[in-house]
Amino acid sequence: MDPDTPNFDSVARAYRWMEYASFGPMLERCRFHFLPQSSAARHALVLGDGDGRFTARLLASNPTVQVDAVDASPAMLDILRQRARNNCQNAETRLSTTQADIRHFTPPGNDYDLVVSHFFLDCLTDEEVHALVARICPSMTPDAIWLVSEFAVPPRGWKRVAARTLIRCLYFAFSVLTGLRIRHIPDYAKSLNDNGFHPVDRVAFLGGLLAAELWKPPSG
Repeated sequence: MDPDTPNFDSVARAYRWMEYASFGPMLERCRFHFLPQSSAARHALVLGDGDGRFTARLLASNPTVQVDAVDASPAMLDILRQRARNNCQNAETRLSTTQADIRHFTPPGNDYDLVVSHFFLDCLTDEEVHALVARICPSMTPDAIWLVSEFAVPPRGWKRVAARTLIRCLYFAFSVLTGLRIRHIPDYAKSLNDNGFHPVDRVAFLGGLLAAELWKPPSG
């Protein structure tokens, strides 16, 4: 593994409880907000789902979707596969997992009508997000959607100050726990726009600290 790749193995088992202790159920609400819009998906690419809560829910709610899940952490992928099996009887036949550094990842399929990145793009730089979007776009179908959940900074007022302080604290904590070197949320919206994507819907949570978004590819 590249020495610059953060190692989430050490927090894999505790990740869910760390999340609940910090934000309660709000990150899950953000992840699952646009799940109904994925009910007709046939082939999904899930990037960095961690312990697999979205992947498991997707497989359980959509009985025909095939899912390719990618993560750099083998421990996270182990939990993802186990959670998928626990939530869906035929998960093993519909789920394929790849351990890879997303910065060097090329999608294995070319017919994805659903791409998912929940609280994951914040582990990349602006340049890395831009390159990732450019690599994935050709593998998406014209009717595809890209679901994004991320932390956000409100535009003004005390909420902006509070959000920036909290996000700095989160980055510091994960730098200690995983070796993550990123220190700010990348401008992923610009990367998506620059690659021809357009936003379809956006919902904010926790006063604007969290955002769930639905994007369409250039031909969508």
